[in-house]
Amino acid sequence: MELQNQIEELFARQTDHCGEEYYRVFEQFKAALNEGRVRAAEPTPEGWRVNAWVKKGILLGFRIGRVVEMSGLGLPFYDKHTYPLKQIPAARNLRIVPGGSSIRDGCYVGKNVTCMPPMYVNVGAYVDDGTLIDSHALVGSCAQIGQRVHLSAAAQIGGVLEPVGALPVIIEDEVLVGGNCGVYEGTIVGQGAVLAAGVVLTGSTPVYDLVLDTVHRREDDRPLKIPSGAVVVPGARAVTRGRGKEWGLSLYTPVIIKYRDEKTDQAVRLEELLR
Repeated sequence: MELQNQIEELFARQTDHCGEEYYRVFEQFKAALNEGRVRAAEPTPEGWRVNAWVKKGILLGFRIGRVVEMSGLGLPFYDKHTYPLKQIPAARNLRIVPGGSSIRDGCYVGKNVTCMPPMYVNVGAYVDDGTLIDSHALVGSCAQIGQRVHLSAAAQIGGVLEPVGALPVIIEDEVLVGGNCGVYEGTIVGQGAVLAAGVVLTGSTPVYDLVLDTVHRREDDRPLKIPSGAVVVPGARAVTRGRGKEWGLSLYTPVIIKYRDEKTDQAVRLEELLR
C-alpha cells in the first residue's frame, strides 16, 4: 500500500519539476512491474479487477522521462530514458530468437516464454509462463496474457493505458489466438478458447454463439467476454434493410461454432509440440 500511496500522490502533483523522489519511487514501482508483484489488472474471485494506480505509475514514468538515444546494431533509436529495453534474468529460461524483437522495460515476462522475431511487448504487459509470441505479434501496454497461450503470427493484442480505469485486454490461460487476429478494447478471452485466423474482437463487436443460441456483447460496465473453451471463427451477417439489403451486403461478425472437444485439443497439443 505504501508504494501505491506514493504513486497516487506523485501522479496527482501538477508540476514540471521532478526531483529525485520521483525517480526513486518510479524505479521501485518499475521493479515491481518487472517482477510481476504489481499488475495493471488481476484476477479476483469476482472477476478481473483494474488497478488504476498501476496505470498511473506507468504514465508517471512517461511524464518524468527524458528522450535519450538508445542506438544499437547501427540503428538509431530514441525513447524515454525511464523505459529502456528490458533486462531478462537468465533463470527465466526465456527464448528471444534473433531477428528484431523488442521487450520494453516495465512489463512481466514469465518463465519458458518463447519470442519469435519480430515481436513486441509493451510496458505494463503481463505475459505468464510457457506462452509463445509468434512473429509480428504485438502485446500492447497493460495487456494480460495467461499461461501456455499461443499468440500466432501477426496477432495483435491491443493495449489500454488510458483512461486509467479501463480494463485492458485479457487473454486467459491456454488460449490459442490464430494468425492475423486482433483483440482490442478490454475484451476478455476465456480460458482455453480458440480464435481462428482472422478473428477481430472489439468492445462493440457482437459475437454470435450458435451453440448456446445467444449473442455475447459488451454491456454497460461489463466487457465483451468470449466464454471459456469457445471456438470462434470469422463470419458474416446480412444487412436486412436499406441500401445494404438492396445491394446484398453483409457485415463481418465473429461466430462461435463449437466448444473445445477432443479434436480441438489434439490441434492445440500439436501447437505445444511445435514449441
